[in-house]
Amino acid sequence: MKRVCLVLATLAILGGLLPLAAPAAAQEDLPELTLFLGFVPNVQFAPIYMAIDKGYFAEAGVNVVLEYGDENLGVERISVNDLQFGIISGEQVILGRAGGRPLVYVFEWYQRYPVGIVAPVSAGITTAADLVGRTVGIPGRYGASYTGLRALLAANGLTEADLDVQEIGYNAPAMICAGRVEAAVIYLPNEPIQVEEQCAAVTTIDIAPQVDLLANGLVTNEQTIAERPELVRGMVSGLARGLADVIANPDEAMRVSRKFVETLPAGGSRVDLAIAAEEVLDALQAAATGEGLSADSAAALAETLGAPLDHAEVIQMHVLLNSIERWRADRLGLTDPASWDVTMQTLIEMGLLPGPIDLSGAYTNDFLPE
Repeated sequence: MKRVCLVLATLAILGGLLPLAAPAAAQEDLPELTLFLGFVPNVQFAPIYMAIDKGYFAEAGVNVVLEYGDENLGVERISVNDLQFGIISGEQVILGRAGGRPLVYVFEWYQRYPVGIVAPVSAGITTAADLVGRTVGIPGRYGASYTGLRALLAANGLTEADLDVQEIGYNAPAMICAGRVEAAVIYLPNEPIQVEEQCAAVTTIDIAPQVDLLANGLVTNEQTIAERPELVRGMVSGLARGLADVIANPDEAMRVSRKFVETLPAGGSRVDLAIAAEEVLDALQAAATGEGLSADSAAALAETLGAPLDHAEVIQMHVLLNSIERWRADRLGLTDPASWDVTMQTLIEMGLLPGPIDLSGAYTNDFLPE
């Protein structure tokens, strides 16, 4: 029975061909609303793709279209109401509010900060203390990666001066594999996998258990809240439902994401996977009652099961599952005032804020579904 459950679990993760529910409304007939996303189309935006595909945002009366770009641009456009919504990090909301920008964080998407440290196992780096005197790469002295590094160091009684910090852009896997840095500050859901794929087994240091920093969430502005509160409520509800669906069914989330991410691998069919798994299961059950498997037989089984699989899709599913672990919460979207205080204090220690600001208007849980 355990073997059957294992095979079924594998199929559930890798198949990705479940039928979709029909959209809740004819979205093309609704007024367009641009939702700003940082980065580029990626499976890590699966909850938003799911909310669009299932018509959850359409139930709020809008046809959501996506715009990808630099987070700083999104902050500025939301601040002046050129855009009404975007996925923005909590730290940028605090910095924006300090500069007089009327941003409001209305849904905490990432419940655990996604930034950490990655290093090859051979480097022997497993704790923050092991970073002392080592060459550590960062994208630059800005953004969530740099904030995460500074917070991790402060939590362990260290400073940036204790490390040899190198700005390497968004090239951590390549720089680690080339031996240019001994460790790097990265996004945990995807970059450790990339390093392992390219060159070496890795160890990671997760910042979240040590410092409760704010990460990405749904952000709007004071004008939109004042003039269109039901739209805000609808957008929050749509994201919450999309997120819940992805957590409950990563298999479907992968299939939906293919509609929005052109580079996402297509994968094999569920039928092919089921046939291959059945053949492997029969062979394993026969081996369990006989003399085991020879090396040749084991290789043949691996080839049988691997034939319908797309390795690149397996990697992307790992990225999605890693992300889901950082999205889970007893109540999706709930933001904790303590996280805001910790993040603000980190920004002060980094010299990015001259002192404390009033955070009472920076976030709200009032629009979360009951």
